[in-house]
Amino acid sequence: MRIGMTVPLGYGDIEDGKAPTFAETLDFSARAGRAGLDSLWVFDHLIFKFPNEPDEGLQEAWTTLSALAPVVPRVELGALVMCSSFRNAGLMAKMAQTLDDLSGGRLILGLGCGWHEPEYATFGFPFDHLVGRFEEDLEVVRRLLDGETVDFDGQWSRYQGAKLLPAPARHTPVLVAAKGERMLRLTATWADAWNTAWFGGVDDLVRQRLADLDAACDAVGRDRGEIRRTIGIRLFEPGERGDDARSTDANAEGLADIFDELEAAGFADAIVWSIGKSPAAIDRIAEARGIHVGRRAVPNTIAVP
Repeated sequence: MRIGMTVPLGYGDIEDGKAPTFAETLDFSARAGRAGLDSLWVFDHLIFKFPNEPDEGLQEAWTTLSALAPVVPRVELGALVMCSSFRNAGLMAKMAQTLDDLSGGRLILGLGCGWHEPEYATFGFPFDHLVGRFEEDLEVVRRLLDGETVDFDGQWSRYQGAKLLPAPARHTPVLVAAKGERMLRLTATWADAWNTAWFGGVDDLVRQRLADLDAACDAVGRDRGEIRRTIGIRLFEPGERGDDARSTDANAEGLADIFDELEAAGFADAIVWSIGKSPAAIDRIAEARGIHVGRRAVPNTIAVP
């Protein structure tokens, strides 16, 4: 199983009350890459507005990935997830084709329909029919990235002879974050990978979501094995989890146990959202990855009667 982590972009990730500079994000990302992690991920939001709390924001996700790609080698680069509402689907596909080339074929294009209404109102995006708009966008993005010339006359978008030039050099994987029946069917129809989040390990809800994805694949006639299953794990510093049942504060050994359980359940990737963004947090996740990989490499020595 591949192990990745989210990078610092938002207020408080490095310093209370401030968003990190790119230099800080780069230092963290480079450390994670050198530690042997398999992927790096960004969140895509424009602003957070919650009642009785000060407004906060993140550095822009796509710009950050584009800046990291040339200077952090080897690791896959992705988003949990790019909001389809913020970028026209044709432009999204064009940006993905370019970034995939820029990174040497390391992009995972994570897409979602959005959820935080205040940022829509603040920046002038429509908040109605999110899943309906996403359905159109997802089809257009996938078809363009597959090298098609797209004519599309939808309820919310129209394309006439759209195509990507230069053509995509490979089949760029599209990941969708989904849990509802309609979104899962869209995932099964168009996506290469699926994400569910946030958890602290395998529980009944995780098992139900896996079953729901399988049902969606069956409903549209998709081979279940064609969907790469990924899960987000929320990790607190030791002793700081509190009563958050769907998270973990496990040490490296305990985190490796969680990775073992996730792989046994069928997940191909664990993406760790470490609340603490420190070198120690990177080392802890990397150590857990090493333990997990080492266990898989040990042959079964149990004697067979």
